[in-house]
Amino acid sequence: MADQPTLNTGSHDLPVTPALEAHMAGQWAATPLPADERVPGYAYFPARRARLAAAFPGERLLVPAGRLKVRSNDCDHRFRPHSAYAHLTGLTGEEQVGHVLVVEPDGEPVLHLHPRSDRADGSAEFYRDRRYGEFWVGRRPDLGESARLTGLRTAHLDDLPKLLTGSVPTRVLAGVDPVLDALTGRPAAEHAVPDGQFAAALAELRLVKDAWEVEQLQLAVDHTTTGFEDAVRALPAALRHRRGERLLEGAFNARARAEGNGTGYETIVASGAHACVLHWIRNDGPLDPAELLLLDAGVETDTLYTADVTRTLPLSGTFSPAQRDVYELVLAAQSAGIAALRPGASFREFHRAAMRVIAEGLAEWGLLPVSAEESLREDSGLHRRYTLCGSGHMLGLDVHDCAKARAGAYLDGVLEEGMVLTVEPGLYLQPDDLTLPPALRGIGVRIEDDLVITADGARLMSGALPREADAIESWMGGLLG
Repeated sequence: MADQPTLNTGSHDLPVTPALEAHMAGQWAATPLPADERVPGYAYFPARRARLAAAFPGERLLVPAGRLKVRSNDCDHRFRPHSAYAHLTGLTGEEQVGHVLVVEPDGEPVLHLHPRSDRADGSAEFYRDRRYGEFWVGRRPDLGESARLTGLRTAHLDDLPKLLTGSVPTRVLAGVDPVLDALTGRPAAEHAVPDGQFAAALAELRLVKDAWEVEQLQLAVDHTTTGFEDAVRALPAALRHRRGERLLEGAFNARARAEGNGTGYETIVASGAHACVLHWIRNDGPLDPAELLLLDAGVETDTLYTADVTRTLPLSGTFSPAQRDVYELVLAAQSAGIAALRPGASFREFHRAAMRVIAEGLAEWGLLPVSAEESLREDSGLHRRYTLCGSGHMLGLDVHDCAKARAGAYLDGVLEEGMVLTVEPGLYLQPDDLTLPPALRGIGVRIEDDLVITADGARLMSGALPREADAIESWMGGLLG
């Protein structure tokens, strides 16, 4: 008989002598988790799971946490559970490797996991398994502890393959766990259904945030504000270093690790013309006091919600006239975008409002070969030479949250109370762009804030960081003394 396929990829790979094995087998004290410990936001998760089950009645739904990815040789990247899994379970730690949330056809959610190895049953996994043993990577809850933490029925991960041999229609969030993908792709799992609709449904569950999620996002923003202050305080040392950008990256990232899980995305520290590279993450350049610094960074909380804030700062502490002109135009565009936020408004409206200001400003400067009105036409868009990307996105467990949602629910949809998004227009005036006067070449400015849609508009969550040019100069002066 063929071996039963397994989702448990652990192995006892530490060689030991029989004498050591016998010596390791006993005299371990009990270390139970506190009986009253629950995942943060415990009360909010049942409703999310119920909404998912209601969208696919009579089907089995598999939402994996994901697998470790090798960084090099026997070293893995840090593990972060998939956002859909975290959103439905509240489990966010590195011990979630390989776990799968299963919503059964009757709507019951069951957490299939690799539980803590039991010292009492003679298992040597806890010290011999270098990838999953708790001597190597830390303690995991057992089945009972996991049930108390989450309110979910729990089962061993090894039991999951048996569920997949029947005729129940099954959907899996593909591309997250290659072991699960292979298992559900076997001939015995021919009842599996294409998952594009499932991925979209999981993303759309997160479009409107509940009250607890908004609290977590505000916490992420608050810690991000402190991280920006840390970066400004690090400026004197960074200005003296040949890789000043990296010193500022380190200052912000230290705050992110101290206060949360880390950064929600790779920190962008772009000085001078580097700010014209939209996703500059090399952060290996020096700082020139005559130039601007674009800092785009966000702290991710321990619950995995991230902020996403950008400020463009004068490294000298004072904007030059040309820098201020560019900055003020971007600020006016952002203010127009923010003013367009309200329930019932088209999601694309705030981008259109911001781009109108940008196009009109560029036309006034004489940079467009056509009028602003013509440039704004769908068959033109010449202003985009200087502002290529969009003006914002949803925010939540992912920095670009809900990206798998259907266009009709997101990009072509309307805003609703409880949605959280960024507004981030920018101007990126390339250093080699001969359509620009020399004084403007190499200036990049982006201003990005996080906002939650309210009943009558939007609340600025990142308002503790100044936006106006004069206020930025004053803020920097106060931090630097």
